[in-house]
Amino acid sequence: MAGKCTADAIRIEGMARVPVSLHCERGLSSNDWKLAHHQVLDGISIWGPLPAVSQQEASRLLLFCLVLSFAPALAHSEDLVLNLQTIVDRMAQSRAENRARFRPYIVTRDYKLFGKKQHEVKSQVIADVTFVPPNVKNFAIEESSGAGLGERAVRRILQSEAEAAKAYDATDYSQANYDFRYIREEQDASGQHSYVLELLPKREEKILLRGKLWVDAETYYVHRFEGEPAKPSSWWVQEVHITLLYGDVDGMWLQTGMEAAARVRILGPHRMVANDLKYKISPRVATAGNNAEIERRADPNRIKRKPAEQGKAPRANAFGLRRMDSVGSNP
Repeated sequence: MAGKCTADAIRIEGMARVPVSLHCERGLSSNDWKLAHHQVLDGISIWGPLPAVSQQEASRLLLFCLVLSFAPALAHSEDLVLNLQTIVDRMAQSRAENRARFRPYIVTRDYKLFGKKQHEVKSQVIADVTFVPPNVKNFAIEESSGAGLGERAVRRILQSEAEAAKAYDATDYSQANYDFRYIREEQDASGQHSYVLELLPKREEKILLRGKLWVDAETYYVHRFEGEPAKPSSWWVQEVHITLLYGDVDGMWLQTGMEAAARVRILGPHRMVANDLKYKISPRVATAGNNAEIERRADPNRIKRKPAEQGKAPRANAFGLRRMDSVGSNP
């Protein structure tokens, strides 16, 4: 009586069922083995005996089947790697083209701090942020109300933002600073098609991030980030989660919104929400001379407008614009 082998099989999407293990019984009077082969053709399950083979040959046949079956999956994995590199390269190209379109601007930004009572504003700060290409960014806090914690937090955020602008190459979403991993493609309710990438910092630094990027599948601009700092910024702040939103502002792709949630030691959970309110954009290219004037006027020590100054006509800023005609706002 000849022995026989049966194969357990699994289905791989888009392919026939693949044997993954053999169960064999050897006959009393024979050293031969038979392999029962199972595959799916046009949705019909078919079993068919193969000619008698030795146990060694049966094992080789099983290995051969596995190699053939997983080859398309391996090729698909290579395609993903190539596609990921294409996405990253096009992201870099889009960012370079965007930076070439940068012009000087002033943005008025509204910050609201929420404490344990998540729907009650604990502090509100209005700040003017000034940017002059390629890397000069400063700020002035114009109004502040509520708890002093809010103003201190905004100062720290804006100081970090100014430092990041000066060290653009060290903070850019580039392969010099990050590894990228492809996660998925998705389409939101508005119909926007995006690639979702995992962002993995190459260095444990406060100026870098760790999380997910949403990259527009047509423009290759980053329009959303969700995650955390690569390194904690303070012993007092834990469990930080950051959301950054990006959008078009008069032909420039800029960060237009931010939300940060964290647990502050002793004080408990807090949440900061920032939205851009108004932009004033200059068509002129800034020069080194007016950079110095901008830095002077955007001195962080210039904190609040006095009530007596509220009725005064706005003065021209360092690049010849009166603040703050609205040309854009956060969606």
